[in-house]
Amino acid sequence: MFEARNEKSYGYNTVTGKILHVDGDRKYSTKANLYYIKAGLNAIVKNIPEKTQPFIIQDLIKIYKPDMLVITGHDRMLKKDEDFYNIYNYKNSLNFVKTVERARELVPSLDELVIFAGACQSFFEALIESGANFASSPGRILIDFMDPIIVAEKIVTTPETRYVTIHDIVPEIREGRIGIGGTRGRGKKKIYFRSYS
Repeated sequence: MFEARNEKSYGYNTVTGKILHVDGDRKYSTKANLYYIKAGLNAIVKNIPEKTQPFIIQDLIKIYKPDMLVITGHDRMLKKDEDFYNIYNYKNSLNFVKTVERARELVPSLDELVIFAGACQSFFEALIESGANFASSPGRILIDFMDPIIVAEKIVTTPETRYVTIHDIVPEIREGRIGIGGTRGRGKKKIYFRSYS
């Protein structure tokens, strides 16, 4: 006599996190969007001038509900090699700082919304203090166009049970620690398990 058994097999689906990328340069916005599409990532790219970003970011977050926010554009030091800690010595760092602050008013948790902010020669310390998880540019150098995208991709493709630290990111960044700095961000890839009878 045989006993009937109810056997189940298990599988899972994965869903990567959603990126909202706001960039002040139309050309780079287009390039970023093409990369995200090619990589199969769930990303919305908006070309918005740096000075406008602080005033529109909350509306964009409410509409798109991103897991990862990227705030980029153009920046530079106005007086090179001096006044490193004067926010007014940067072309757009203050705009980026205000944008991060406005985003954090809406989503205070650094785990819930991971933020990358900054561009070439940006005021790194001010961006981190305003609430960014990762930012440019600790060495006040020119960064590569792909650097913010690399950070975003790493975050949204890492399981939500893990954190991505700056140590995980630095090896993939052209200029390493002088280009990109920060702390950590929770991964945003969700795993849904399912069973089959």
